[in-house]
Amino acid sequence: MLTKGDDFPLHQTPEPVAYAGTDRNFYDRYFFNGYAPDGSGFFAVAFGIYPHLNVADAHFSCIRDGVQHNLHASRELQMERFDLTVGPISIEVVEPLRVLRVKVSGEGLNAELTFTGRAFPIEEPRFTYRIGPRTFMDYTRLTQNGHYTGWIEVDGKRIDLAPGTCGTRDRSWGVRPVGTSDAQPHGHGVVSSFFWQWTPVNLPDRSLFFHVNADRHGAPWNTRAVIAPDGAGHDGFYETPSCTLSSPMQPGTRWPAGGTLTVQRPEGPLEVTFEPLVRFQMRGLGYTSPKWGHGLHHGVLAVEREDLLLATLDPMAPSLENLHVQMISRVTTSDGETGIGGFEQLVIGPYEPWGLKEYFDAG
Repeated sequence: MLTKGDDFPLHQTPEPVAYAGTDRNFYDRYFFNGYAPDGSGFFAVAFGIYPHLNVADAHFSCIRDGVQHNLHASRELQMERFDLTVGPISIEVVEPLRVLRVKVSGEGLNAELTFTGRAFPIEEPRFTYRIGPRTFMDYTRLTQNGHYTGWIEVDGKRIDLAPGTCGTRDRSWGVRPVGTSDAQPHGHGVVSSFFWQWTPVNLPDRSLFFHVNADRHGAPWNTRAVIAPDGAGHDGFYETPSCTLSSPMQPGTRWPAGGTLTVQRPEGPLEVTFEPLVRFQMRGLGYTSPKWGHGLHHGVLAVEREDLLLATLDPMAPSLENLHVQMISRVTTSDGETGIGGFEQLVIGPYEPWGLKEYFDAG
């Protein structure tokens, strides 16, 4: 089947762009978040395409007065991957790798947000992870910090983004668990677990990125820190896998209470301290959401609004839907800088360095 993408020189195989290999878990996703310099005015967007599942879905979230407002939308893809609209949510690539625009209009939530990158996006090390013989993840991700302009309206109350509103966007594509869960067991004695931390930081004249995936014993299987000066090109970054993050949990949760990141540099270590200000539940973008999980089929088109009173959520709900969070944090560095950034964390199952032995252990 020919689609709009076939008129662009994007092909990676002899087949039309509509066909993405043979793995039913292939996906292609956009992510955005943003916040004012003091951590207020948080918003986030996710947009995913799942060619083998015939699904495209999108999510918009914002936080006002302690309430997280979420807009979920899903439609049948019909193989047209260049249509970046799902119901009331759309994405426009204004200038590839630099300027993108998000528009939202539905269920009392409206927005127009334009992202402009601070430097060329970084390409993270390829994420490949297997549980026993089965490939659990195999994907590539680009990440970029930037500034936003625009506005958000909630139930008729429109607020322009504060001057200096910044944040992070990423693009990832490859294989992750999407759609209906695979009921086939991994095998006798295989205990699945997942440990993830990600801290994209906006400093006055540069961006700092750190991530780590580790196994249940605490051994990293994918980690790196990158320092990206404003205006840097693809070869203007400093990057190193020599980085560690010390991060206590909030009591009774698996949410971070803050942390200190140490990045080894030729001129000496850079220490970065995180002080959480705002908590965002990633279920608002479909992550760990029982109903609106990525790639689930909801018919030709479905749209739903969901409002969460953040103070009332159970951090250890048996559904695991509240484990995955982003903590927008005040950041200070040993170089004397002050900035703002995200601290994302998802810890599922056992993690020995923290004494977590079961799925429902808390800190």
